[in-house]
Order: sequence, then C-alpha cells, then structure tokens
Amino acid sequence: MRRYDCMVSLAGLLTDELVVLSLGGSVDEWYTAAPHMRAASLFQQQLGCVTPEAFGLAVGLPHRRVVSLDTDGGLLFNLGILATLGNEQPPNLFVVVWDNERYQSIGGPPTHTASGRVDLAGIARASGVTEAHTARTVEEFAAHCAAGLAAEVPYLVVAKVSGETVPGIRRKHSDGREDKYVFVRHVEESEGIVIMGPSEHN
Repeated sequence: MRRYDCMVSLAGLLTDELVVLSLGGSVDEWYTAAPHMRAASLFQQQLGCVTPEAFGLAVGLPHRRVVSLDTDGGLLFNLGILATLGNEQPPNLFVVVWDNERYQSIGGPPTHTASGRVDLAGIARASGVTEAHTARTVEEFAAHCAAGLAAEVPYLVVAKVSGETVPGIRRKHSDGREDKYVFVRHVEESEGIVIMGPSEHN
C-alpha cells in the first residue's frame, strides 16, 4: 500500500489533534494530504526524535490527542522510547510508523525491517505497549487509526508501505524554523497559553 493513501485516510479523521512527523518524503506527502492540519503539524523532526517529541507533547497536554508520524528508520534510532511508552502509558498518544524497509531520503539503503526478522510492533508489545499492530492494507490501517484515536492507552500501528512515488505531491515551501513558529503559535492560540513570549531584543 502507498503511504500517501494511508495519510489521506488518517487526515480525514483529524480535527484538533497535534501531529509530529519525520523528515524525508513524508513531509511533502502529509503537507498535500492534510492541508487543514498545516499549523497543527510539526514538520521535519530528526530521526529518533519524532515519537519522543510527541510523547512530551502528550504528557504536557494530557487533554489533547497527539499523533506521531514516525518511520522505521527513525524509530530504529531510538527504540528506548517504546520502553518509555510502555512504562508511562500516555493515554492520548497515537503512533504511526511508516515502514517502507528503507532509508528512502538518502537513496534507499535497507533498514533492519527489510530482513523480515525485525518486527517493530512486536518490539513495542514486548516493551509494554499492548496495543501495537501491523497494517498491510489501507483498510486495516484506517481501522487502526479509528481505534488509535479513540484509545485510552498508547496505541501504535506499523504501516507496511511501499516506496512508490505519488504524482502531484506539492512541495512544502517553508523551512524548519518557520514550521516551528507556525506550530508553536498554533498551540499557543488553541490552548490559550504562552510558550515563546516576546524577545527581550525586540
């Protein structure tokens, strides 16, 4: 199944959630699939940091649903976050792992999941994330999205996606610094809080 088709399915279920996603090809695909989530999405986070950042948001905003759009390569950089989720059990965190079995953004060398022996959902379950699943069709993925967004425990779905390029994807014309401010201001406005106040140098 294609990652973009899964994104379209997930985007249709989101309204006021917060989303953290990795760098690479998923950035432009999510930008195209979920334009209504532009301000609520923190783009281009580094490998190994996506789900930890989403966990921090989930703990800091326990009344808000947070979605992590991680990758197989990114999660493999920091498997310890699965043990943290198993221990802390954030009830408002939904984790999607796009598993295309390769580091696509640097030319496609295989990740460990390409061997067929490494099961990221199995690792998550062994770490205490009991609701950890693998989806191989868009229909399975959509069902897990609905369940994950309604769950009261951390919920993880590994989406086994192809590396197929989707035509018509719009490029996101902003850098990481701008994305950060757009996201922070969205959180401030929607939560009625101040995260980054006026600079003393203004």
